[in-house]
Amino acid sequence: MKRDVGTLDRTIRILVGLFLLFQGIANGHLWGYIGAVPLLTGAIGWCPLYGLLGISTVAKDCSGGCCAVKGTEGRLS
Repeated sequence: MKRDVGTLDRTIRILVGLFLLFQGIANGHLWGYIGAVPLLTGAIGWCPLYGLLGISTVAKDCSGGCCAVKGTEGRLS
């Protein structure tokens, strides 16, 4: 498994996952347990859907204080 979930993405996934799980437990809604998915993917830093789609939110090069892939400054990749 190659890590494809970046730090901010992981943090958001964990918070959303915890919130959904809490709602599922507190309100008794089974749909709240879907929060286990973002919680798990955030905790391990790997998302199977990202792998299938070729997406990665992991920064490639953070030297010099700017997180950008070398040679792509000013372009979205």
